[in-house]
Amino acid sequence: MGAGDGFRAPLAVITAGLLSVLGLSWFWSMLALIGVYLCSGGWRFLYVAACTIKRDIVGLCILLRVKYFMHHYISTRSTVPSIFAQRVALHPDKPALVEESTGEVWSFSELDRRSNAVAQWALAQGWRSGDVVAIFMESRPLMVALWLGLAKVGVEPALINFNLRRDSLMHCMGVSGARGMVFGVELLDVVLEVKESLSSLSLFCTGSAAAQSLDSLSAQNLDVLLASSPDTPPAVTHSKGFNDRLFYIYTSGTTGLPKAAIIVHSRYYRIAAFGYYSFGLGPDDVVYCCLPLYHSAGNIVGVGQCLLHGLTVVIRRKFSASRFWDDCVKYNCTVVQYIGEICRYLLSQPVRPSESCHQVRVAMGNGLRPNVWEDFMKRFNIKRIGEFYGATECNCSLANMDNKVGACGFNSVILPSVYPIRLLRADEDTMELIRDSQGLCVPCKPGEPGIIVGRINPHDPLRRFDGYANQEATNKKISHNVFKKGDSVYVSGDLMVMDEFGYVYFRDRGGDTFRWRGENVSTTEVEGILSSLLKHTDVAVYGVSVPGTFKIQKTRLQKEGFDPQQTTDQLYFLNSRLGRYESLTEELYSAIMQGKLSL
Repeated sequence: MGAGDGFRAPLAVITAGLLSVLGLSWFWSMLALIGVYLCSGGWRFLYVAACTIKRDIVGLCILLRVKYFMHHYISTRSTVPSIFAQRVALHPDKPALVEESTGEVWSFSELDRRSNAVAQWALAQGWRSGDVVAIFMESRPLMVALWLGLAKVGVEPALINFNLRRDSLMHCMGVSGARGMVFGVELLDVVLEVKESLSSLSLFCTGSAAAQSLDSLSAQNLDVLLASSPDTPPAVTHSKGFNDRLFYIYTSGTTGLPKAAIIVHSRYYRIAAFGYYSFGLGPDDVVYCCLPLYHSAGNIVGVGQCLLHGLTVVIRRKFSASRFWDDCVKYNCTVVQYIGEICRYLLSQPVRPSESCHQVRVAMGNGLRPNVWEDFMKRFNIKRIGEFYGATECNCSLANMDNKVGACGFNSVILPSVYPIRLLRADEDTMELIRDSQGLCVPCKPGEPGIIVGRINPHDPLRRFDGYANQEATNKKISHNVFKKGDSVYVSGDLMVMDEFGYVYFRDRGGDTFRWRGENVSTTEVEGILSSLLKHTDVAVYGVSVPGTFKIQKTRLQKEGFDPQQTTDQLYFLNSRLGRYESLTEELYSAIMQGKLSL
């Protein structure tokens, strides 16, 4: 049975099948089995259904639970700040956020008061609902208080990547239409580099900065302003509801400059809630977040567990492989967050006592490669991997709810229409969706790679696509007349493979492939194999054009290596001690080869 066949399954059969699963009467059970058998694919389908029915029921219950709460919050015109207020009322003195670098602990009531002070300060600046203010700082609890406080009065924060510089930084500022910027003192020099371009904005700095530097920027000390700002709840003057804008997160796409993805309150809730329910989290869990808060993984999947579900979240400014497990032991963390590379870095570390005496039971994130997955679980005694897939802005998110090694999620083979995501065939060279004689797209068969898409329904918060601040960028991600005339889908650009049981495996980002002897070869797959062979060393694989022949001259490239004497190319290396790239001279090359200089 192909993934697309489920669209034609009669509703009566689906209903009967669900009833039989729940054990409701032998008559309905027999009727459902006969119906499924006749309408699908015979005994093989029954075998697949038997293998996946428990998983599908769990997934369906989670889906219905999230949909129920979302419907409730829509009807009550709730927002992330109003849901957070409920958590504050339930346990005002419980630790909400912990700043790892200082050990400072903010209770839920303190986070509420600090965000109130931000809200009152924002109103005093004359900002109103719909205005945009950029936040440019390293991860810490204050960043959460800032965007939460701005959201309380309807102001929309733009969360800027603190690694951006000059043109990229100003691009992100420009597309957001920000009226002001709050920046951390750790980024003062970066802001000074572009001060002429920021002259029309209101600038505020948090942290101890020299008065002369602030004067040159016409910037104000935010800490002083917040200290004198009332910390009582602000008067609610906006009319925003659950489907209105909360903030902007910039996507780090594979092509072009970052795009400002629109995050509405319902999307924030949806992402955090699916993580909470899919991976079995509970109110007593403590989450260790070392991911940047300018991205959805850290700020929504991580911090969202605090704001929406009352968990304690430990925030580390930057990931440290050597301190990771020590931090987890120190703060009694039970849940950790990762991106795939983090797990590999941890495996590359020498064995230390803290890695075997922690209380972590769940690791949740995305991008964990199959060749690292089982080694990570075994060495660090992690009971559950909560792998998921989902771009910040997409409507086709997936979650691995049953610890299936290598899978980033699943779609039910029995009830595929319940969650309308599909894998579609695409041209191997252009990655354009392939269409049949009727002009419609072609679903992939099990084992066939294709681009994952999500059917758009603007009236369903689970299936809507809010897009980007730039309408042209939004339009490029939408394809029309896909399954039937008049419909539309969000096109991820990501290659996936679905097996016959409905498990979905990430293959590649669009463009991260190369042609070899007429076949598309996944760079990610090759990187994983090489990295495993090289004891989890960093590996980058890419295809190059070789005029007149299909054979890459590996012998010559291997001989050159990174020896400056063997190539005319200019070579650079990242000096981790100095934190910058340096030109690779013969002297530095010799020092590296002799082990005198660590990369």
